[in-house]
Amino acid sequence: MGNIFDIFRQIEKREKAEPLPITALVVGLGNPGKEYQNNRHNAGFLCADRIAEKHGVSFGKAKFHSLCADITAESCRFLLMKPQTFMNNSGIAVREAASFYQIPPEKIIVISDDITLDVGRQRVRRKGSDGGHNGLKSILYHLESDAFPRIRIGVGKKPNPEYDLAAWVLSDIPTAQWNEFEESLKRSAEAAEEILSGNIDRAMNLYN
Repeated sequence: MGNIFDIFRQIEKREKAEPLPITALVVGLGNPGKEYQNNRHNAGFLCADRIAEKHGVSFGKAKFHSLCADITAESCRFLLMKPQTFMNNSGIAVREAASFYQIPPEKIIVISDDITLDVGRQRVRRKGSDGGHNGLKSILYHLESDAFPRIRIGVGKKPNPEYDLAAWVLSDIPTAQWNEFEESLKRSAEAAEEILSGNIDRAMNLYN
């Protein structure tokens, strides 16, 4: 009889260990490669790194054209992604993962840089346009929807209107502003977790 009870206990353990399904994506936008690591345009990647660090996970082998980390936080399991397609084709990676896991746009949180916000600030939105951001534009195109939440991290305005936009977003955050920027990355990571918990209104109130 003891053997039978052991079998039942083993079955129960396996049932309890069955992982939750992945029901959300958190996508940090950026460009792959060390030369881009601390660029303004890589704010999304950097924020994704902070989320991974908080949960004690690392990014595994590439899938869905992305570096991915599988994270379970409280009752939610989500895929944390850093697309490796380069910024302008970010939507390819998002579409593949969303299609594979059957995740609707409302459960896809996108984190990107924003040149209209000062360093140290961030903005949470339930949905909206691409705002001139090529990564968001690609995601809008491939999802055929604007209904995904997004967190935009301030990287500072161009010094003057004539300054080349590409040169600006591909420049590094200055050392003198790094502490403010780091705090914004932390707050943006917290905002993502609020949204994952179903509290997007609270996230907007707390972090905008």
